[in-house]
Amino acid sequence: MSVKFLNQNITVNTVRPTGFKFPVGLSGKTALDSVDYLVVAGGGGGGGSVFSFAGGGGGAGGFRTASGFSITAETPYSITVGGGGPASAAPLYSLGANGSNSVFSSITSLGGGGGGASTTPGSGGGLGRSGGSGGGSAHGTPTASTGTPGQGNNGGAGGSAPSYGAGGGGGSGAAGQGNQDFKGGDGGIGTASSLSGSPVTYAGGGGGGVYTGPNTGGVGGNSPGPAGIGAPAGGGNGGLPASPVGTAGSNNTGGGGGGAGGAGPSFLGANGGSGIVIIRYAGSQGATGGTYTSSGGNSIHTFTGDGTFTVNASSISIN
Repeated sequence: MSVKFLNQNITVNTVRPTGFKFPVGLSGKTALDSVDYLVVAGGGGGGGSVFSFAGGGGGAGGFRTASGFSITAETPYSITVGGGGPASAAPLYSLGANGSNSVFSSITSLGGGGGGASTTPGSGGGLGRSGGSGGGSAHGTPTASTGTPGQGNNGGAGGSAPSYGAGGGGGSGAAGQGNQDFKGGDGGIGTASSLSGSPVTYAGGGGGGVYTGPNTGGVGGNSPGPAGIGAPAGGGNGGLPASPVGTAGSNNTGGGGGGAGGAGPSFLGANGGSGIVIIRYAGSQGATGGTYTSSGGNSIHTFTGDGTFTVNASSISIN
């Protein structure tokens, strides 16, 4: 039924007609005005190796999360999910590439820095690239690249002979480990978030590679405690002589790719993992965009690729 309002002065007493009843079933839904978010960028690619110069691990993608972010109903917010940075390419001893940025409204997380690599045979390594978290430096470069405050941490420094290890990429939870004697540095650990409905750790750095003997590459930065390949924060493992190509960072985690190990003329690092954007708010679904799920009384919109997030208008009905 429609409701009409009289735009005039009433100067007489009014009496409710016999049998009249006021409407029942009045209902309404107020549009959302704030959300919680997680924005993780793509991880950096691992650096390549040449001869005895192992490649650094890729840095994790920038990690940003907060609650109570103000939004406006019926305004479309573009979502960009950053891809992982490619591993080193020809020449094979080039640096890994940075990951791509992820964006939600005014929130931008920076792609992880690519891992360092030897620039020419026998040159002594290369500095990892800066990014959300910094890429690890190659063997022969004892300085570390930088991460972005509030998003990630520095990469690890590379070692010198006879240690032959490269630095691990920085993670959102800690800096990448510097080279260890005869071992690549581990990637920095990631950070846990429950916005998806269950705890998941994102943005671990890639492990640094190592050259010579029966040594081991750095382990990808996962969660505190025992680390495993590519899970759950997605940092790839560094290469080693028996398996010189690094392990890729896991997609939709922002993990850095592992750096290449040395065992021959030259080897490639591994790709970084793509990022993710998650938006959460209390109550039933009141917006569109991404993959919708619900958990614990919250609505969750997950973006693993580019898209648009739009809050529905407020509504009211009388029936």
